[in-house]
Amino acid sequence: MPKLRLISGGLKLIDGVANGAPSTPSERLPDADAFDAYSRTVSGVAERLTPSVAHLAVSRRTRRGRAEGAGSGVAISSDGYMLTSAHVVAGGNGLSASFSDGREVGAEIVGADPLSDLAVVRADARDLSPAQLGDADELRVGQLVVAIGSPMGLAGTVTAGVVSALGRSLPTRSGSAGRLVENVIQTDAALNPGNSGGALSDGLSRVVGINTAVAGVGLGLAVPINDATRKIISALMKEGRVRRAYIGIVGGSRPLPPKIASRLGRDKGIEVVEVVSGSPAARAGLRAEDLIVEVGGEPMGDVGDLQRLMVAERIGQSVEVHVFRDGAFLELDLTPRELET
Repeated sequence: MPKLRLISGGLKLIDGVANGAPSTPSERLPDADAFDAYSRTVSGVAERLTPSVAHLAVSRRTRRGRAEGAGSGVAISSDGYMLTSAHVVAGGNGLSASFSDGREVGAEIVGADPLSDLAVVRADARDLSPAQLGDADELRVGQLVVAIGSPMGLAGTVTAGVVSALGRSLPTRSGSAGRLVENVIQTDAALNPGNSGGALSDGLSRVVGINTAVAGVGLGLAVPINDATRKIISALMKEGRVRRAYIGIVGGSRPLPPKIASRLGRDKGIEVVEVVSGSPAARAGLRAEDLIVEVGGEPMGDVGDLQRLMVAERIGQSVEVHVFRDGAFLELDLTPRELET
């Protein structure tokens, strides 16, 4: 068996070749191919998506004069439409977009939805390179993702990491209205101020999220691109706003009593914590401590289930609410109204 001897400059095999010599191709580390594949994937995503991601400069009027803000945006059509974060463009009255090819063009806000933290802007260009939108519902924890944006104003910055967690919730607010953005993506890809509105991509260069917030050291959040957010994007492009139904309760998920859980075949419902005075819920007879188990034929397990039903089509349309109260089931008729923000 070869013996090792410590010499100046490193270890040497007494019965063999010095290990200080450069490695030959046959001596590559067993995981070198994996690192090469990782690098090729990240650089490939960067090459394909960087032309689609712009640095957004936002001007705002304040009491002290003009203030400048910045963020990122992702082109979703060749004729100028771009996706970004609502908080990036909030209060903005002057907007410009700078691209990796050196172009800087003016832009305008088409519509913003603070309750999903998504906005659509339109750049004054008709030859953009649109990104392909993916489906965040297909993501898995541990999957490679790549973030592209303009952190600290440094346009075209690329960072990579993995999906750290799925199913997170992001609280948002607009005026007196509050909401939880469901199924938010958590990633350890480095995100810094200015990344908001930029692209979070999978390994196939499909945009699966819009970077929205830094959750802490090494943690970032992104609003997912899925069926729900595609509808929001479509509404912003067509109407400049998102209409939502409103019933007027504050609630949270609560375990059902064992007998009720066995009867319904599920273990959670929505406990009503507070009913807003004069709201549709108050007029329908909902009370604090009621357990909502079904709305419009759909089972309710948490607030997200109810939020997904509160779409524009529900405004002004009567819906049947099944409630468990004082040991008995009740059926209430409730008519949502439009949420004012």
